[in-house]
Amino acid sequence: MTLSLHDTSSRTKRVFEPIDPANVRLYACGPTVYDFAHIGNGRTAVTFDLVFRVLRYVYGDDHVTYVRNITDIEDKIMARAKRDGVTIRELTNGTAKVYQEDMAGLGSLPPTHEPRATDYVDGMIEMISKLIDLGHAYEAEGHVLFDVSSDKNYGSLSGRSLDDMIAGARVEVAPYKRNATDFVLWKPSDEDMPGWDSPWGNGRPGWHIECSVMGEHLLGETFDIHGGGIDLSFPHHENELAQSSCSHGGAKLANYWMHGGFLQVEGEKMSKSLGNFLVVHDLLGDWPGEALRLHLFMTHYRQPLNWTVEGVREAKGILDRWYASTADVGEVTADDVPESVTSALLDDLNTPQVLAALHKLCSESQKGSAEAARALKASGQLIGLFGHTAEEWAAWRPATSTVDDAQVEGLIAARKQARDEKDFAEADRIRDELTALGIEIKDGPDGTTWTVAT
Repeated sequence: MTLSLHDTSSRTKRVFEPIDPANVRLYACGPTVYDFAHIGNGRTAVTFDLVFRVLRYVYGDDHVTYVRNITDIEDKIMARAKRDGVTIRELTNGTAKVYQEDMAGLGSLPPTHEPRATDYVDGMIEMISKLIDLGHAYEAEGHVLFDVSSDKNYGSLSGRSLDDMIAGARVEVAPYKRNATDFVLWKPSDEDMPGWDSPWGNGRPGWHIECSVMGEHLLGETFDIHGGGIDLSFPHHENELAQSSCSHGGAKLANYWMHGGFLQVEGEKMSKSLGNFLVVHDLLGDWPGEALRLHLFMTHYRQPLNWTVEGVREAKGILDRWYASTADVGEVTADDVPESVTSALLDDLNTPQVLAALHKLCSESQKGSAEAARALKASGQLIGLFGHTAEEWAAWRPATSTVDDAQVEGLIAARKQARDEKDFAEADRIRDELTALGIEIKDGPDGTTWTVAT
């Protein structure tokens, strides 16, 4: 099996060749735990969960190491803890726990390691000291900054010009900086801020140094894949690459860089001011996690995604059919996954093509093909879309639902009887009654299915 992945650094799709097939190593940037994760965060987590699953499929479950970090040192965390009157540890512990539960709700497997930045501060101080000794960093007014001019390859990952980097850095223009693009490795802490003793005084690390140290500690100086959302390619990943490479004699941080595309909501940028800021925790109360996951897969991970209620509703309806088609299928294995699915997955995770193959398998299974039903279930399990039994799926209701199942089933039966007797006016009246109850029905070859509208 030949896996190809789009590499941001080369801007090409490349055949994936691991450093060590017995230990394929993947790092994806995780959350800053000051608030619940939004659906854009969820898309990144689901994307790299799929990378994890595909790597496990190709190389074996025991031969892939996946690191997804938790950032629990950040100014936004301190501000939120102060606002809410809780300790930083209370805030980060609680928010991290919800994040883990929500990502599991989206069908994501737990990563092999989930390091917290606060456990690696000593390593950050050590790397910063090394960068100073090598002439790549300097101390200024209690800060330590990376000297961008010392790295001739700076900008190679994102492909940005100097002017673009200055405009996009979004950092304070400070008089003690040698270059406008120099970035903070260490900064001083006030008395009411968390701080650690260091050669430069009491302070805390900058954001970028965290991932470099956690990645090196758990995966080595150079590992296979580093990923995140496209918004992280600059400045975060560019800075990670610079400080890691310069501290390791020019060695690559990662051989492949992967980035997921932006997400909009109903055609607009997601924003709290627009009232369209969608939190995964809330969405999981309204929809089954597999429906949210399927909606994310309908668009290729590198392309912009327009998140819509109609899209989730469509995904839920698709899964209704897939669960019905596989209800009688027993245990399946990876050997049951057909080439039509694997070839699409191995081609840079082409999920739209995967879903097209699954639609075809569903059609074949509805025509009586037991082999297609097995292939559909095995493929769905491989990409994390079959997390329930058929009975659990049929019984799923939104957390806010007060629907009387017996009443709905009775109305559907009465509507069927009216249609059988060609009393279409009565059938339409019953449909209207169901709609008024917040019930959506779909007629198909296997009968009528229903869902609660949201």
